[in-house]
Amino acid sequence: MATDSIRKCWRRLFSCLSFNRNSNETVRVPLLRSSQHGGHNVVSNKDYESLDYDRCWNKPYLDYRERYEKQHSDRKLEILQWIMTFAIGFLTGMVALYIDLIVKLLSDWKFGTVDKSILQCSKDGCLVISLLYLLLFNVAFVIVAACLTIYEPVAGGSGIPEIKCYLNGIKIPRIARLQTLVAKSVGVLFSVAGGLFVGKEGPMIHSGAIIGSGLPQLQSITLKKINSKYSYFRTDRDKRDFVSGGAAAGVAAAFGAPIGGVLFSLEEGSSFWNQKLTWRTFFCSMAATFSLNFFLSGIDSNSWGYFYLPGLIDFGTFECQSEKTTGCHLWSAVDLFIFVIMGFIGGCLGAIFNTLNKSLSLHRMINVNPKHKIFRLLEAILVAMVTTTIAFVSAMTLGQCRKIPLKPSIINSTRSSVELTVRDYFCEDGYYNDMATLFFNPQEIAIKQLFHQAGTFSMPSLAIFFILFFFLACWTYGVSVPSGLFVPSLLCGAAYGRFVALFLEQVFGYKTVYSGTYALVGAAAFLGGVVRMTISLTVILIESTNEISYGLPIMLVLMVAKWSGDLFNEGLYDIHINLKSVPLLEWDPPTEAARMKAKAIMDSRLKVVFPQTRVASLIRLLKTTAHNVFPVVTAARDDCSAVTLVGPSQEADLQEQDDVECFVNQNNSNQDGDGNPIELLQRNLPMKFEGMILRSQLVTLLKNHAWYKENVEEPPRDTVSYEEFITDYPRYPDIYDLQIPTLDGEALVDVGAYLNPCPYTVYPETTVSQVFHLFRGMGLRHLPVVCHKGELKGIITRHNLTHEFLEEKIHEQNQEH
Repeated sequence: MATDSIRKCWRRLFSCLSFNRNSNETVRVPLLRSSQHGGHNVVSNKDYESLDYDRCWNKPYLDYRERYEKQHSDRKLEILQWIMTFAIGFLTGMVALYIDLIVKLLSDWKFGTVDKSILQCSKDGCLVISLLYLLLFNVAFVIVAACLTIYEPVAGGSGIPEIKCYLNGIKIPRIARLQTLVAKSVGVLFSVAGGLFVGKEGPMIHSGAIIGSGLPQLQSITLKKINSKYSYFRTDRDKRDFVSGGAAAGVAAAFGAPIGGVLFSLEEGSSFWNQKLTWRTFFCSMAATFSLNFFLSGIDSNSWGYFYLPGLIDFGTFECQSEKTTGCHLWSAVDLFIFVIMGFIGGCLGAIFNTLNKSLSLHRMINVNPKHKIFRLLEAILVAMVTTTIAFVSAMTLGQCRKIPLKPSIINSTRSSVELTVRDYFCEDGYYNDMATLFFNPQEIAIKQLFHQAGTFSMPSLAIFFILFFFLACWTYGVSVPSGLFVPSLLCGAAYGRFVALFLEQVFGYKTVYSGTYALVGAAAFLGGVVRMTISLTVILIESTNEISYGLPIMLVLMVAKWSGDLFNEGLYDIHINLKSVPLLEWDPPTEAARMKAKAIMDSRLKVVFPQTRVASLIRLLKTTAHNVFPVVTAARDDCSAVTLVGPSQEADLQEQDDVECFVNQNNSNQDGDGNPIELLQRNLPMKFEGMILRSQLVTLLKNHAWYKENVEEPPRDTVSYEEFITDYPRYPDIYDLQIPTLDGEALVDVGAYLNPCPYTVYPETTVSQVFHLFRGMGLRHLPVVCHKGELKGIITRHNLTHEFLEEKIHEQNQEH
């Protein structure tokens, strides 16, 4: 008993610490998600709630649909959806355009100033001045990016883990706000221009998702004057579908890969998908790709409509033009065996990268983030200073002078343009500094150098560059700045692939090696080892290279990299999701879950209401719980109060408790709506399940005074319309914000007119595997468990289907047997 009491006290303490109703910031409790096998409790983070993807088919909604169908046809609604979809893609492309142009201007300004200084100091011997110039630029830019991220913390990182969670059905605080878009899109300008080893392509996915979330709402919480009366798309279901299109448009704008964007949303995000959503997402991706392409082609070459620039990053055209060897091909069957080995090594390198980054992220969460905001700013400045100093010193002292090809290729225009971006610091005419060429160019240009440079890079330079870039990029991802991971991983992997090509050529005399192919394969291997994406990443790389013949090598390498990396840990995005204690539903439940039944994982201790409930009872219920939904039941007695259902094994615990706990989960309440503990023992009464009513619906009913006096012969019905239910979406008022006269506390609310009468339900004997796939596939938030007589037995939520919870239940079941 003493041990149980101590455990309850610790659970109560941790629950209070992990839930704050008034907090907008993410509460991170990674150490509390450990299994209970070793005596630790699994505490869910209630800052992350599920989306209400399932529609509420109550009478107000059906009446609204009937009125809408009389005024508008389905064809008009479909046309409006396509218009919104195009607008999301177009605006995402415009955000990508402005990011690309501003980054180029800032980078040209910085490198132009530093180049002049280096050219002058190479004669006068004052390179310290050049380093100070570079430090001044980079630190100033990073300070701007860090300040924006500290102002809006969710804008940090790439945003892909958060968007992946949102598409999985989880509501992330402030993930899709206008302020987040501004902080993200402006901050990434300065973090990339500030010389950090980050990319601007990853944050484009987050930016596109924010546009997809906000534009169809035709309202803004930040700019309250923007509020259209048209509210058809103001539901979690429609918003989530548009977010899928926005995320795909972000991928398409970043890489010029519209098909890859669709597959990204499908593979990495949405747990619910249909054919109509596929076409809308594809159309959104196409709109983003060609709108960006149209303006880029016009601005860069004044050839409007030429459509020769696919996206923010262009891998160029791969053409085997070797002057040293004959019979050079892009790749051959013999190369496939080497690619497999490269994929395995790339997966292992990605696993090492993820392990180191996880340790650094844990250190930040424990020692940096809880402290004053200035420490996050100082960390960003430190990273910028160290990165700048190492890059400068390495380029000036460790680079080797390599000969520039005497006759640049005329056929391959990509190679000709690449050879114009080499850096010749401290080299004679006709030679270039290979290390400076990689460090003193934007990362996209450095990638093209490794893909298409006809001149050679020395093996020591490639090895040093890979090692330095590997550790600095690992340290940088997670700093309080907007930071993409795709391009740094591609650049690091391209150096690894180019090193392998040079090693085969110089050590083994493998003369048919095309170094550009090996650089591309190395980039795919390392990126796949870090993020563990397969299908979507394959298509993204194929679309970016415009070379379909690379399909087989890329697919092979990505699969091998994923398999080898999965032997050690998860992908980096999944690691960061786990660190934030987000209850993400995986693709499949644990294998042993097929032997478990729904009754083994359901919550049987619930707060329920009757169809006619007193106002005072509802207010007390809403103030003492944090539940999002309440089952509506009818009992075999005439009582209009809210009651609590409990299990037989919990009666003793209920009698011992005399206070209201923190209500972090559905197992922490010990009083009914009327505050009478005796009502808790009414567990043997048959409770027939009638439907579900959301917390937001109850608050809206109280806000609109939808109650009646008890002595009224026939209570009024349908006094609140569907439009009134979604007026405050997505920020419904809190129960504490409502001013309800005390005299109306005894009035009754007819919740039966507003409940969802036909939610998905399962039987207690349903296997957990069936429950899991139904819950995930239909995008549910609550799944009631009813017996064959229609009596409510319990409820299943997202928390009950997470791998941590299921593994704990499996462990308990194995111990019992």
